Amino acid sequence: MTRSLALTLNALGLYAVALVLVIAFAAQLLLNELPCPLCLLQRIQFAMLAVGPILNLRFGPRPSYYAVSLFTAIAGAAFATRQILLHIMPGDLGYGSALLGYHYYTWAFIGFAVAIIALAAMLLFDEQFRDDGKPQPAGAFARAAVWLVIALTALNVVSTLLECGFGACPDNPVAYELLKRAP
Repeated sequence: MTRSLALTLNALGLYAVALVLVIAFAAQLLLNELPCPLCLLQRIQFAMLAVGPILNLRFGPRPSYYAVSLFTAIAGAAFATRQILLHIMPGDLGYGSALLGYHYYTWAFIGFAVAIIALAAMLLFDEQFRDDGKPQPAGAFARAAVWLVIALTALNVVSTLLECGFGACPDNPVAYELLKRAP
């Protein structure tokens, strides 16, 4: 795999992360489903999943950058698994609405599993790590992906602050805490 193909795949990975964050925001804003604390942890992990590709696009592909995202995906899968196990008992309706028959935390687990496999596969291609000394600046496609993920992450931070305030997030949020306190 050439270095330029690896960088394109990293940019596509960022667009995938952005899509996940957009879907989570759509559920929050359009369906009025505030994320629970475990949901917020999974969103954080999706945002952090973008760190490796952003570093790869900025400084060139490195195994350590992929490893950052790989560890992040493993942690995200663990958080999603925890939430799945909380709702596995027969008769438990789960938390929030379902999308195509699965709750968002189940989709998150699937997304993190796919990320783990994709990241491990990317590590198999050594040619991308050979530095020919020529700088390969990220194109507009990659820069747009980086800024999109950064913007969505910032929106998530603001949304979480509005939802939780400066204290612990409620287990079953029903309102934005900071907006309730506003005059």
